[in-house]
Amino acid sequence: GVGMGMTAPVSITAFPAEDGSLQQKVKVSLRIPSQFQANPPCPSDESIKIEERQGMTIYSTQFGGYAKETDYVNYAAKLKAALGSEAAYRKDFYFCNGYDPPMKPYGRRNEVWFVKE
Repeated sequence: GVGMGMTAPVSITAFPAEDGSLQQKVKVSLRIPSQFQANPPCPSDESIKIEERQGMTIYSTQFGGYAKETDYVNYAAKLKAALGSEAAYRKDFYFCNGYDPPMKPYGRRNEVWFVKE
């Protein structure tokens, strides 16, 4: 019953298949606003879980526009190519992040994050 408003980023955990496409399972994460961090309200929907994301070091790339799945896949491939074989990062998942509300037409910010191992 508590409204928390829009938070950013909206973070989607993507699980890439062997060919680089995304598997049909995703995990969407929303940041709990600061004023609710110490005592977050309990979700009324059983499919919603509160998790604490541990600190991490990431490799990131940023792009604009209204991001679609193909955009995230393409930018993940570009980030992978830019990192080459020297960088150690998690290959079983990556994060697709959007920072803007749907009504914002210009200056949109999206990112792909690889988690450093």
